[in-house]
Amino acid sequence: MSENQVGNKMSWTTNLRVVATISVILVHVTAEILYQYGYVSNFVWSTGNVYDSLARFCVPVFVMLTGVLMLSRTYELNEFLKKRFSRIVLPFLFWSFVYAMFAVNDNIAAGHEMSFFEIIEWVIHLLLNGSSYHLWYIYMIIGIYLFVPIISKWIQNATEKEILYFISIWIFTLFINQPLLCRFRINIDLTYFSGFIGYLVLGYYLSIKSFTYSKSIMNVIALFLILIGVSITIFGTYFLSHDNNNFEGYFYDYDTLNVLMVCVGLFLFFKNLEISNPIMLKISNFISKYSYGIYLVHILILRFMWAIKIDYDFINPLFAIPLVTLICLLISTVVIYSINKLPYGKYISG
Repeated sequence: MSENQVGNKMSWTTNLRVVATISVILVHVTAEILYQYGYVSNFVWSTGNVYDSLARFCVPVFVMLTGVLMLSRTYELNEFLKKRFSRIVLPFLFWSFVYAMFAVNDNIAAGHEMSFFEIIEWVIHLLLNGSSYHLWYIYMIIGIYLFVPIISKWIQNATEKEILYFISIWIFTLFINQPLLCRFRINIDLTYFSGFIGYLVLGYYLSIKSFTYSKSIMNVIALFLILIGVSITIFGTYFLSHDNNNFEGYFYDYDTLNVLMVCVGLFLFFKNLEISNPIMLKISNFISKYSYGIYLVHILILRFMWAIKIDYDFINPLFAIPLVTLICLLISTVVIYSINKLPYGKYISG
């Protein structure tokens, strides 16, 4: 692959990474609304449902981008583990410890007495299992990274037919796990084709695939997939929750066909999107550069914002949700940028 091709690839993936970063924050801003089904007004809950449904693509798209940027390269194993894991693991450990300290403080503030050794034991437990709910993604992506040096060699030597073979079986595992179809599932172990690894391969494939349709036709297809997928998520979640009189998040799952449709549509749309505004490009590149750190710190920022009542209902939720999302993005970016400028700060900023 030429340097020019790599540059072009990096351009649209940068923009898509920024959208995914903002969407992660949006998901966590709206999450507290959804679990209050029946305790907040139907308007407030539905507003949260719409915003959250629009952003469910965030995590799968991050994995797809990993496939784009990492599966096209060959790696020396030692070099890969040293470079990739130092960039991922060191900031992860630092922020995991920070969240663990806040968890300890919350526990003590709630009146639970803990000895020094109990605190140490609990912190170790949190570090092993996740000291904040959003860090599950890092545990998952570390597992993906461990497999990248192996799967990258396969995929670079695989034919298109072989790659489609893998993707087809992976999509079949999503399809057969739908509630209406799971009763027909055959007792064949397809776990080797399941999970986020499918998004990794799909992202790589869509990035190298040249479609014969015009750009306008591809955009229509992309927008159609997004519209259908988001609509299924919104209305499916609404009706399931209404029928059960409780929030039902089945259609929010990342391994559902509706979320897959949105991911593919968004991926194709951004692949054909050209942004030439220099200010937008500069902002996009800046946020993208610190996106990992933003992901790590944004829950901490939301915690402080919620403490001073800047949350989904400090004004009308229709406006409060995107506003809180953007404020959190801005503060998170400034925090990570500032840490990065400190001596050795780059090792913990992400």
